[in-house]
Amino acid sequence: MAGRKQEIQYLEQMYQKSGNQLLILYGRKENGGRQLVRDFCRNKKFFYYYAPDISPQYQKQRMQKEISDRYQVAVSEASYDTFFKRIKSGDGSKLVVVIDEFHRIQKKEPQFLESILKLKGKKLYPGPVMILLCSTSIPWTEQELPQILGNSMKKVDGITKLRELGFLDLVRQFPRYSVRESVEVYGVIGGVPEYMKGWEDQRDIRCNICTHILSERGFLRRKAEEIIRSQLRELSVYHTILEVLASGRHKLNDIYQATGFSRAKISVYLKNLMEFDVVEKVYSFETGGWQNAQKGLYQIKDTFLNFWFKFVYPHLSEFYQMEPEEFYDRFIAGELESYLKRYFVNVCMEYLELQDMVGRLPLKLHKMGTWIGKKGHIDIIAQNSVRENLISLCNWSGGAMTFTMCQQLFQSMEQAKITANYYYLFSARGFDEELVKVVEGDDRILLVDMNRM
Repeated sequence: MAGRKQEIQYLEQMYQKSGNQLLILYGRKENGGRQLVRDFCRNKKFFYYYAPDISPQYQKQRMQKEISDRYQVAVSEASYDTFFKRIKSGDGSKLVVVIDEFHRIQKKEPQFLESILKLKGKKLYPGPVMILLCSTSIPWTEQELPQILGNSMKKVDGITKLRELGFLDLVRQFPRYSVRESVEVYGVIGGVPEYMKGWEDQRDIRCNICTHILSERGFLRRKAEEIIRSQLRELSVYHTILEVLASGRHKLNDIYQATGFSRAKISVYLKNLMEFDVVEKVYSFETGGWQNAQKGLYQIKDTFLNFWFKFVYPHLSEFYQMEPEEFYDRFIAGELESYLKRYFVNVCMEYLELQDMVGRLPLKLHKMGTWIGKKGHIDIIAQNSVRENLISLCNWSGGAMTFTMCQQLFQSMEQAKITANYYYLFSARGFDEELVKVVEGDDRILLVDMNRM
């Protein structure tokens, strides 16, 4: 599976260990958890059970039947202890037991995890076993599961959250695209494996957006509504907040003024959106403190939702009446460039992280962020443990990077009272001759052309 080599390697390492293992794998379904499990289980003895959202009694009946059919055995008692006694590998090899959406069982059957722990402790199935408990319920897994397990959490050998893939994974997925085209795609669908699978790199971004998002038969046309509806209630409130955020209003007071909801209500709903990885709170990089709560800004974390609520949701009347190409040209084309700046900055941050991993930066990264002032902005501040700074300017549109742009960066640094030990200047449009001459011979400054990253 593209982009999941690290996770596969981790699972293989755990599988090769002696004894039994209990692992928890969770994340949004779009991030490819099931494909990861399929790839890992290939050529292994395994038992896979998908738990629908049904009554406890019917859940047991389904698992009972699947075990009976799979192993050709009689399962007389409908209990999870009995079920796990009847599974088998057929030889001495380790058996992989996968319970997908296990939270649906546990919520209605508190004894389920007790049976899982017995299975791990060799009190049921006698042979070696690796247990994979999978869930797409992020808040439940992160908040409720540790409370349910209590001290038994130490019996869990590993917990892995499947996140979106990085920009480099997307580049590898779409070899026909230039780096610039890859950034454009990254700003629309992010690094979500499910979305990447349906995207076509033999077509340009306009054609893909029109076909897969704006068209009636597009596989992403109803995805935004599906994401919100599957996890949340009171959709009108969430839709309103997301549209406001996508419009560029990120402060709590701005959201309050735009929506008319109380600050207390907005805070609760923002908290819910953050728990589901839809929204995030970002902080301005400060020399005196990393997270200043008074200066926190809210933004849509989910890339596709950000695109949808920025370009499509505010124009639904036209969306349902216009042809896809007409809608794209009228409501998307003109603002897409400025919208993509945020994602180019993200790409540059990922570049610095990768360079740091292989020891190619002049300092060892300790933390990295963005400085946001009232009148200025610094795209990237990367800092080591002794507070030496690497400052970056990320030029996405508007022609070649100029020395004037750099002077604006210097002014923002004065406002922030931040000095730089090194500069990495990123540009998607190249560098003008004056700037090249100014920085020539200065080892503190590196010009990074996007197409050579």
